[in-house]
Amino acid sequence: MCLAVPGKILETKEENGSRLGRVQFGGITRLVQLDFVPEAGVGDYVIVHVGFALSKVNAEEAQRTYEMLEEMGMLEQDSEVRIQDSGPPSSDSPES
Repeated sequence: MCLAVPGKILETKEENGSRLGRVQFGGITRLVQLDFVPEAGVGDYVIVHVGFALSKVNAEEAQRTYEMLEEMGMLEQDSEVRIQDSGPPSSDSPES
């Protein structure tokens, strides 16, 4: 199953002609291509699918999405995925 998930942009950078961002999904961070959302910046939420940010989304919509994923059993109940409480991650995970 393919799924696009909201994440919060923590930082951005240019690399090899592409715009990249470190995006937080709860306690996990990934390096994401931001070329499709040039208007997105640090602190914004984006919908990410297979490593590409596809669109911006507001914080309320991102939170609703996390809640629905929890209800469907696609996130663990105690996953710490809460938009209001998301702080800086402790370390970067490798890109997948």
